Amino acid sequence: STAEKPVLLNNVADAEAFVNGAEVAVIGFFQDPQSPEAEQFRLAAGQIPEVPFGLSSSAAVLSHYGASASTVALFRRIDNDRRDLDMSSGDVDTKKLTRFVRMNELRLVTEYDPVTAIGVMQSSLELNLLLITDKMSPKHPERMRKFRAAAELYKGKILFILLDSNLKSNERVLSYFQLKKSQLPALAIFHTPDDEHDVLTLDEISIERVKDFCNRFLQ
Repeated sequence: STAEKPVLLNNVADAEAFVNGAEVAVIGFFQDPQSPEAEQFRLAAGQIPEVPFGLSSSAAVLSHYGASASTVALFRRIDNDRRDLDMSSGDVDTKKLTRFVRMNELRLVTEYDPVTAIGVMQSSLELNLLLITDKMSPKHPERMRKFRAAAELYKGKILFILLDSNLKSNERVLSYFQLKKSQLPALAIFHTPDDEHDVLTLDEISIERVKDFCNRFLQ
């Protein structure tokens, strides 16, 4: 609930446990927890309920993370990365802060849209595996369960992405992989440095098929 957000992190152990306890975690480092920047941070926390927000004004915590006061840091486990946003200039509002989190919150499976696309492009992981599928399909929850289970096996190696074929903005991705909607669901693996890719159309998703497809491409 928003009443509990953000979580106050008073020492390094609490902060580390907080970061390690989520796929994506956000910490606001503020010397003055009542500052206007900290207030914007609280408002943003209330708007993104599924991402844990923590706040610390402990000198030990700021020093441990090498953070200057009025910095927001987003930590993500998928590629062990951290993104910082400087709030000291005073021109960062709730909207910019929310966009910063949305843009960078890569997860075990990240849903691709115009906002997350930026974070995907900037990820340190050079291999992307796309599940291109219809989110409206009754089989979607089961497909996602298997896709997520496979994603666990390639954490830190391959970025797993869900691409909803119903989104108009995703049509050019389908045409890039030369796929028609009638051929879906499909898996597409992509190596960003050289655009090398491979596509597999499926009648159904299984963890084994995802593994075989990934391993073949990795070899």
